Amino acid sequence: MSVSEPVTSMSEPAAVDGVPFMDLGRIHRDLGETLLADIEEVLESCRVTNGPQVAAFEREFARYCETEYCVGMSSGLDALKLALLAAGAEPGDDVLVPANTFIATIEAVVQVGCRPVLVDADERDYCMSSDAATAAVAPSGRFLLPVHLYGQMADLKALLEVCQHRGFSLIEDACQAHGAGRDGLRAGSAGVAAAFSFYPAKNLGALGDAGALVTSDAGLAERARALREHGQSEKYRHHVLGYTARLDTIQAAVLLRKLPLLDGWNSDRDSIASMYSGLLADVDGLTLPPRPPGSTPVWHLYVVRVDDALALAEHLERRGIQSGRHYPEPVHLSEACRGLGYGTGDFPVAEALARQLLSLPIFPGMTRREVEAVADAVAEYVRNA
Repeated sequence: MSVSEPVTSMSEPAAVDGVPFMDLGRIHRDLGETLLADIEEVLESCRVTNGPQVAAFEREFARYCETEYCVGMSSGLDALKLALLAAGAEPGDDVLVPANTFIATIEAVVQVGCRPVLVDADERDYCMSSDAATAAVAPSGRFLLPVHLYGQMADLKALLEVCQHRGFSLIEDACQAHGAGRDGLRAGSAGVAAAFSFYPAKNLGALGDAGALVTSDAGLAERARALREHGQSEKYRHHVLGYTARLDTIQAAVLLRKLPLLDGWNSDRDSIASMYSGLLADVDGLTLPPRPPGSTPVWHLYVVRVDDALALAEHLERRGIQSGRHYPEPVHLSEACRGLGYGTGDFPVAEALARQLLSLPIFPGMTRREVEAVADAVAEYVRNA
Protein backbone atom coordinates (compact mmCIF):
# COMPACT_ATOMS: atom_id res chain seq x y z
CA MET A 1 0.00 0.00 0.00
CA SER A 2 1.40 3.34 -1.01
CA VAL A 3 0.37 5.20 2.16
CA SER A 4 1.59 2.74 4.79
CA GLU A 5 4.29 4.90 6.38
CA PRO A 6 3.14 7.44 9.02
CA VAL A 7 2.88 11.12 8.13
CA THR A 8 3.17 13.74 10.84
CA SER A 9 3.43 17.07 9.04
CA MET A 10 1.90 18.92 6.12
CA SER A 11 3.69 18.35 2.83
CA GLU A 12 3.72 20.52 -0.27
CA PRO A 13 0.36 20.59 -2.09
CA ALA A 14 -0.01 17.53 -4.29
CA ALA A 15 -0.99 17.93 -7.92
CA VAL A 16 -3.81 15.51 -8.77
CA ASP A 17 -6.59 15.80 -11.31
CA GLY A 18 -9.26 14.94 -8.76
CA VAL A 19 -10.02 12.54 -5.94
CA PRO A 20 -13.07 10.24 -5.98
CA PHE A 21 -14.92 9.54 -2.76
CA MET A 22 -14.78 5.82 -3.50
CA ASP A 23 -13.20 3.92 -6.40
CA LEU A 24 -14.49 0.36 -6.56
CA GLY A 25 -12.61 -0.09 -9.82
CA ARG A 26 -9.29 -0.11 -7.98
CA ILE A 27 -10.57 -2.71 -5.52
CA HIS A 28 -11.86 -4.98 -8.28
CA ARG A 29 -9.03 -4.45 -10.76
CA ASP A 30 -6.97 -7.43 -9.59
CA LEU A 31 -10.04 -9.54 -8.83
CA GLY A 32 -11.96 -9.17 -12.08
CA GLU A 33 -11.01 -12.40 -13.81
CA THR A 34 -11.30 -14.44 -10.62
CA LEU A 35 -14.74 -13.05 -9.82
CA LEU A 36 -15.94 -13.70 -13.35
CA ALA A 37 -14.76 -17.31 -13.04
CA ASP A 38 -16.61 -17.65 -9.73
CA ILE A 39 -19.79 -16.25 -11.28
CA GLU A 40 -19.46 -18.55 -14.28
CA GLU A 41 -19.18 -21.52 -11.91
CA VAL A 42 -22.47 -20.52 -10.27
CA LEU A 43 -24.18 -20.09 -13.64
CA GLU A 44 -23.00 -23.48 -14.84
CA SER A 45 -24.30 -25.14 -11.69
CA CYS A 46 -27.70 -23.42 -12.08
CA ARG A 47 -27.84 -23.12 -8.29
CA VAL A 48 -28.33 -19.39 -8.18
CA THR A 49 -30.20 -19.66 -4.86
CA ASN A 50 -29.05 -21.73 -1.88
CA GLY A 51 -25.93 -22.91 -3.68
CA PRO A 52 -22.99 -24.35 -1.75
CA GLN A 53 -21.18 -21.00 -1.82
CA VAL A 54 -23.83 -19.60 0.54
CA ALA A 55 -23.14 -22.18 3.24
CA ALA A 56 -19.39 -21.83 2.71
CA PHE A 57 -19.50 -18.07 3.14
CA GLU A 58 -21.73 -18.38 6.20
CA ARG A 59 -19.20 -20.69 7.86
CA GLU A 60 -16.27 -18.40 7.09
CA PHE A 61 -17.99 -15.17 8.07
CA ALA A 62 -19.23 -16.62 11.36
CA ARG A 63 -15.65 -17.62 12.11
CA TYR A 64 -14.44 -14.13 11.16
CA CYS A 65 -16.97 -12.50 13.50
CA GLU A 66 -16.15 -14.93 16.32
CA THR A 67 -19.74 -16.22 16.41
CA GLU A 68 -21.20 -19.68 15.99
CA TYR A 69 -23.64 -18.98 13.16
CA CYS A 70 -24.12 -16.74 10.15
CA VAL A 71 -27.34 -16.51 8.15
CA GLY A 72 -26.91 -14.89 4.74
CA MET A 73 -29.47 -12.23 3.86
CA SER A 74 -30.45 -10.18 0.85
CA SER A 75 -29.52 -6.88 2.56
CA GLY A 76 -28.44 -5.33 5.82
CA LEU A 77 -31.98 -4.05 6.35
CA ASP A 78 -33.39 -7.57 6.07
CA ALA A 79 -30.72 -8.78 8.48
CA LEU A 80 -31.81 -6.15 11.03
CA LYS A 81 -35.49 -6.98 10.62
CA LEU A 82 -35.04 -10.71 10.90
CA ALA A 83 -32.65 -10.34 13.82
CA LEU A 84 -35.39 -8.52 15.73
CA LEU A 85 -38.06 -11.04 14.77
CA ALA A 86 -35.89 -14.08 15.45
CA ALA A 87 -34.98 -12.60 18.84
CA GLY A 88 -38.67 -12.41 19.74
CA ALA A 89 -39.63 -8.82 18.96
CA GLU A 90 -43.40 -8.31 18.95
CA PRO A 91 -45.62 -5.47 17.70
CA GLY A 92 -45.63 -2.62 20.18
CA ASP A 93 -42.22 -3.34 21.69
CA ASP A 94 -40.01 -0.32 22.27
CA VAL A 95 -36.55 -0.52 20.69
CA LEU A 96 -33.87 1.96 21.70
CA VAL A 97 -31.98 3.20 18.63
CA PRO A 98 -29.42 5.99 18.13
CA ALA A 99 -30.55 9.34 16.76
CA ASN A 100 -27.31 9.53 14.77
CA THR A 101 -27.75 6.77 12.19
CA PHE A 102 -28.87 5.95 8.67
CA ILE A 103 -32.63 5.65 8.32
CA ALA A 104 -32.45 1.87 7.71
CA THR A 105 -32.02 1.33 11.46
CA ILE A 106 -35.36 3.04 12.05
CA GLU A 107 -36.99 1.28 9.09
CA ALA A 108 -36.11 -2.14 10.48
CA VAL A 109 -37.79 -1.36 13.80
CA VAL A 110 -40.92 0.12 12.24
CA GLN A 111 -41.30 -2.60 9.62
CA VAL A 112 -41.51 -5.33 12.29
CA GLY A 113 -44.19 -3.36 14.14
CA CYS A 114 -42.03 -2.02 16.97
CA ARG A 115 -41.61 1.57 18.14
CA PRO A 116 -38.23 3.30 17.78
CA VAL A 117 -37.21 5.20 20.90
CA LEU A 118 -34.39 7.48 19.83
CA VAL A 119 -31.30 8.08 21.96
CA ASP A 120 -28.77 10.88 21.46
CA ALA A 121 -25.16 10.30 20.43
CA ASP A 122 -22.07 10.35 22.61
CA GLU A 123 -19.50 13.03 21.79
CA ARG A 124 -16.73 10.52 22.56
CA ASP A 125 -17.51 8.18 19.66
CA TYR A 126 -20.59 9.60 17.83
CA CYS A 127 -22.43 6.35 18.60
CA MET A 128 -25.30 5.70 21.04
CA SER A 129 -24.82 7.33 24.44
CA SER A 130 -25.11 4.84 27.30
CA ASP A 131 -26.18 7.65 29.64
CA ALA A 132 -28.96 8.68 27.26
CA ALA A 133 -29.99 5.03 26.86
CA THR A 134 -30.24 4.69 30.62
CA ALA A 135 -32.51 7.73 30.82
CA ALA A 136 -34.66 6.95 27.75
CA VAL A 137 -38.37 6.45 28.43
CA ALA A 138 -39.41 3.09 26.95
CA PRO A 139 -42.31 1.58 28.92
CA SER A 140 -42.53 -1.39 26.56
CA GLY A 141 -38.80 -1.65 26.01
CA ARG A 142 -37.24 -5.00 25.19
CA PHE A 143 -34.36 -4.27 22.83
CA LEU A 144 -31.41 -1.93 22.52
CA LEU A 145 -30.09 -1.52 18.96
CA PRO A 146 -26.77 0.39 18.88
CA VAL A 147 -25.07 1.19 15.59
CA HIS A 148 -21.33 0.87 15.04
CA LEU A 149 -21.10 4.01 12.94
CA TYR A 150 -18.39 4.97 10.44
CA GLY A 151 -16.45 1.78 11.30
CA GLN A 152 -16.18 2.78 14.98
CA MET A 153 -17.74 0.37 17.47
CA ALA A 154 -20.17 1.73 20.04
CA ASP A 155 -19.28 1.33 23.71
CA LEU A 156 -20.78 -2.14 24.03
CA LYS A 157 -19.46 -2.74 27.52
CA ALA A 158 -21.40 0.25 28.83
CA LEU A 159 -24.44 -0.54 26.69
CA LEU A 160 -24.52 -4.16 27.85
CA GLU A 161 -24.64 -2.84 31.41
CA VAL A 162 -27.63 -0.73 30.41
CA CYS A 163 -29.29 -3.85 29.01
CA GLN A 164 -28.62 -5.79 32.19
CA HIS A 165 -30.04 -2.97 34.31
CA ARG A 166 -33.17 -2.56 32.17
CA GLY A 167 -33.75 -6.16 31.16
CA PHE A 168 -33.17 -5.50 27.46
CA SER A 169 -31.58 -7.67 24.78
CA LEU A 170 -28.87 -6.08 22.62
CA ILE A 171 -28.81 -6.42 18.84
CA GLU A 172 -25.90 -4.82 16.98
CA ASP A 173 -26.24 -2.85 13.77
CA ALA A 174 -22.74 -3.65 12.50
CA CYS A 175 -23.44 -2.70 8.89
CA GLN A 176 -20.43 -0.34 8.82
CA ALA A 177 -18.05 -2.25 11.09
CA HIS A 178 -16.74 -5.42 9.42
CA GLY A 179 -13.76 -6.47 11.56
CA ALA A 180 -13.92 -3.63 14.09
CA GLY A 181 -13.10 -4.19 17.75
CA ARG A 182 -13.35 -2.41 21.10
CA ASP A 183 -12.44 -3.43 24.64
CA GLY A 184 -11.72 -6.99 23.55
CA LEU A 185 -15.08 -7.39 21.78
CA ARG A 186 -15.44 -8.11 18.07
CA ALA A 187 -18.16 -6.35 16.06
CA GLY A 188 -21.10 -8.73 15.86
CA SER A 189 -20.09 -10.98 18.74
CA ALA A 190 -21.48 -9.24 21.83
CA GLY A 191 -25.24 -9.03 21.32
CA VAL A 192 -27.84 -11.76 20.92
CA ALA A 193 -27.47 -11.10 17.19
CA ALA A 194 -25.91 -8.62 14.79
CA ALA A 195 -26.63 -7.41 11.27
CA PHE A 196 -24.08 -6.70 8.55
CA SER A 197 -24.55 -5.07 5.16
CA PHE A 198 -22.47 -6.00 2.12
CA TYR A 199 -23.56 -3.07 -0.01
CA PRO A 200 -20.79 -2.61 -2.62
CA ALA A 201 -19.18 0.38 -0.90
CA LYS A 202 -18.86 -1.35 2.49
CA ASN A 203 -15.48 -2.57 3.75
CA LEU A 204 -16.62 -6.02 2.60
CA GLY A 205 -18.89 -5.42 -0.38
CA ALA A 206 -20.81 -7.62 -2.77
CA LEU A 207 -21.63 -6.73 -6.37
CA GLY A 208 -25.12 -5.64 -5.35
CA ASP A 209 -27.27 -5.76 -2.25
CA ALA A 210 -26.44 -8.44 0.31
CA GLY A 211 -26.27 -8.84 4.07
CA ALA A 212 -25.90 -11.29 6.94
CA LEU A 213 -27.09 -11.97 10.47
CA VAL A 214 -24.59 -13.43 12.93
CA THR A 215 -25.31 -14.98 16.31
CA SER A 216 -24.14 -17.65 18.73
CA ASP A 217 -27.72 -18.63 19.60
CA ALA A 218 -28.63 -21.82 17.71
CA GLY A 219 -32.37 -21.28 18.11
CA LEU A 220 -32.19 -17.70 16.90
CA ALA A 221 -30.17 -18.76 13.85
CA GLU A 222 -32.70 -21.50 13.05
CA ARG A 223 -35.60 -19.06 13.27
CA ALA A 224 -33.77 -16.55 11.07
CA ARG A 225 -33.11 -19.22 8.43
CA ALA A 226 -36.81 -20.04 8.34
CA LEU A 227 -37.88 -16.41 8.23
CA ARG A 228 -35.58 -15.57 5.32
CA GLU A 229 -37.29 -18.21 3.17
CA HIS A 230 -41.07 -17.95 3.62
CA GLY A 231 -41.01 -19.28 7.16
CA GLN A 232 -40.21 -22.82 6.10
CA SER A 233 -38.00 -25.23 8.02
CA GLU A 234 -37.97 -27.53 4.99
CA LYS A 235 -39.52 -27.17 1.56
CA TYR A 236 -43.28 -26.63 1.79
CA ARG A 237 -43.28 -26.98 5.59
CA HIS A 238 -44.24 -23.48 6.81
CA HIS A 239 -44.44 -22.83 10.54
CA VAL A 240 -44.64 -19.03 10.34
CA LEU A 241 -45.22 -16.43 7.65
CA GLY A 242 -41.82 -15.30 6.46
CA TYR A 243 -40.00 -13.30 3.81
CA THR A 244 -37.89 -13.66 0.71
CA ALA A 245 -34.58 -12.49 2.13
CA ARG A 246 -32.04 -15.04 0.91
CA LEU A 247 -28.42 -14.27 0.08
CA ASP A 248 -27.99 -14.98 -3.65
CA THR A 249 -25.39 -17.59 -4.53
CA ILE A 250 -23.53 -15.23 -6.87
CA GLN A 251 -23.17 -12.62 -4.12
CA ALA A 252 -22.06 -15.33 -1.69
CA ALA A 253 -19.38 -16.45 -4.16
CA VAL A 254 -18.13 -12.87 -4.48
CA LEU A 255 -18.06 -12.37 -0.72
CA LEU A 256 -16.33 -15.71 -0.18
CA ARG A 257 -13.60 -14.61 -2.58
CA LYS A 258 -13.22 -11.18 -0.95
CA LEU A 259 -13.39 -12.16 2.72
CA PRO A 260 -9.71 -13.29 2.97
CA LEU A 261 -8.72 -9.83 1.69
CA LEU A 262 -10.78 -7.88 4.22
CA ASP A 263 -8.16 -7.52 6.93
CA GLY A 264 -5.66 -6.23 4.39
CA TRP A 265 -8.17 -3.73 3.06
CA ASN A 266 -8.96 -2.62 6.62
CA SER A 267 -5.23 -2.18 7.23
CA ASP A 268 -5.03 0.04 4.13
CA ARG A 269 -7.90 2.13 5.48
CA ASP A 270 -6.12 2.43 8.82
CA SER A 271 -2.96 3.65 7.06
CA ILE A 272 -4.94 6.27 5.17
CA ALA A 273 -6.73 7.38 8.35
CA SER A 274 -3.39 7.68 10.16
CA MET A 275 -2.02 9.74 7.31
CA TYR A 276 -5.03 12.09 7.39
CA SER A 277 -4.71 12.45 11.16
CA GLY A 278 -1.00 13.27 10.88
CA LEU A 279 -1.49 15.81 8.14
CA LEU A 280 -4.45 17.53 9.82
CA ALA A 281 -3.45 17.28 13.48
CA ASP A 282 -2.44 20.93 13.84
CA VAL A 283 -5.30 22.52 11.91
CA ASP A 284 -7.20 24.71 14.37
CA GLY A 285 -10.96 24.67 13.90
CA LEU A 286 -11.01 21.08 12.66
CA THR A 287 -11.98 18.10 14.82
CA LEU A 288 -10.62 14.73 13.76
CA PRO A 289 -12.57 11.48 14.20
CA PRO A 290 -12.72 10.24 17.79
CA ARG A 291 -10.86 7.05 18.63
CA PRO A 292 -11.69 5.96 22.18
CA PRO A 293 -9.12 3.98 24.19
CA GLY A 294 -9.32 0.27 23.46
CA SER A 295 -10.98 0.84 20.09
CA THR A 296 -9.85 -0.60 16.76
CA PRO A 297 -12.02 1.09 14.12
CA VAL A 298 -12.02 -0.11 10.52
CA TRP A 299 -12.57 3.35 9.02
CA HIS A 300 -15.55 2.69 6.81
CA LEU A 301 -15.69 6.47 6.81
CA TYR A 302 -13.21 9.12 7.92
CA VAL A 303 -15.35 11.95 9.29
CA VAL A 304 -14.01 15.38 10.17
CA ARG A 305 -15.97 18.01 12.04
CA VAL A 306 -16.18 21.70 11.14
CA ASP A 307 -18.73 24.43 11.80
CA ASP A 308 -20.23 24.15 8.30
CA ALA A 309 -19.76 20.77 6.62
CA LEU A 310 -21.69 21.84 3.52
CA ALA A 311 -19.36 24.77 2.91
CA LEU A 312 -16.33 22.50 3.26
CA ALA A 313 -17.88 20.00 0.84
CA GLU A 314 -18.44 22.75 -1.72
CA HIS A 315 -14.84 23.94 -1.29
CA LEU A 316 -13.54 20.42 -1.93
CA GLU A 317 -15.82 19.96 -4.94
CA ARG A 318 -14.35 23.08 -6.55
CA ARG A 319 -10.98 21.37 -6.30
CA GLY A 320 -12.25 18.17 -7.85
CA ILE A 321 -12.43 16.29 -4.55
CA GLN A 322 -15.53 14.29 -3.75
CA SER A 323 -16.80 13.96 -0.18
CA GLY A 324 -19.87 12.66 1.63
CA ARG A 325 -22.40 13.93 4.18
CA HIS A 326 -23.31 11.10 6.59
CA TYR A 327 -25.98 12.16 7.41
CA PRO A 328 -27.07 15.76 6.67
CA GLU A 329 -30.64 15.32 7.90
CA PRO A 330 -31.09 13.82 11.37
CA VAL A 331 -33.50 10.90 11.08
CA HIS A 332 -35.90 12.33 13.66
CA LEU A 333 -36.29 15.50 11.56
CA SER A 334 -36.93 13.68 8.29
CA GLU A 335 -40.41 13.72 6.78
CA ALA A 336 -40.46 9.92 6.86
CA CYS A 337 -40.04 9.90 10.66
CA ARG A 338 -42.33 12.80 11.49
CA GLY A 339 -44.83 10.37 12.99
CA LEU A 340 -42.39 9.45 15.75
CA GLY A 341 -43.18 12.78 17.38
CA TYR A 342 -39.69 14.23 17.77
CA GLY A 343 -38.67 17.78 16.95
CA THR A 344 -35.73 20.15 16.62
CA GLY A 345 -33.63 20.25 19.76
CA ASP A 346 -34.62 16.81 21.05
CA PHE A 347 -31.22 15.30 20.21
CA PRO A 348 -28.70 18.15 20.20
CA VAL A 349 -25.57 16.07 19.66
CA ALA A 350 -27.03 14.21 16.67
CA GLU A 351 -28.28 17.49 15.21
CA ALA A 352 -24.87 19.13 15.58
CA LEU A 353 -23.15 16.15 13.95
CA ALA A 354 -25.55 16.35 11.00
CA ARG A 355 -24.44 19.95 10.39
CA GLN A 356 -20.77 19.53 11.13
CA LEU A 357 -19.53 16.13 9.91
CA LEU A 358 -18.01 15.56 6.50
CA SER A 359 -16.65 12.24 5.23
CA LEU A 360 -13.36 12.46 3.35
CA PRO A 361 -12.33 9.98 0.63
CA ILE A 362 -10.96 6.73 2.03
CA PHE A 363 -10.69 3.43 0.18
CA PRO A 364 -8.12 0.70 -0.54
CA GLY A 365 -5.86 1.75 -3.39
CA MET A 366 -5.97 5.46 -2.55
CA THR A 367 -2.58 7.02 -3.20
CA ARG A 368 -0.43 9.16 -0.96
CA ARG A 369 -0.72 12.08 -3.37
CA GLU A 370 -4.51 11.85 -3.22
CA VAL A 371 -4.54 11.85 0.58
CA GLU A 372 -2.18 14.82 0.64
CA ALA A 373 -4.33 16.69 -1.88
CA VAL A 374 -7.45 16.16 0.23
CA ALA A 375 -5.71 17.15 3.45
CA ASP A 376 -4.22 20.25 1.84
CA ALA A 377 -7.65 21.35 0.55
CA VAL A 378 -9.28 20.75 3.93
CA ALA A 379 -6.58 22.71 5.74
CA GLU A 380 -6.87 25.54 3.21
CA TYR A 381 -10.60 25.84 3.83
CA VAL A 382 -10.41 25.74 7.62
CA ARG A 383 -7.59 28.26 7.83
CA ASN A 384 -9.43 30.69 5.57
CA ALA A 385 -12.95 30.12 6.92
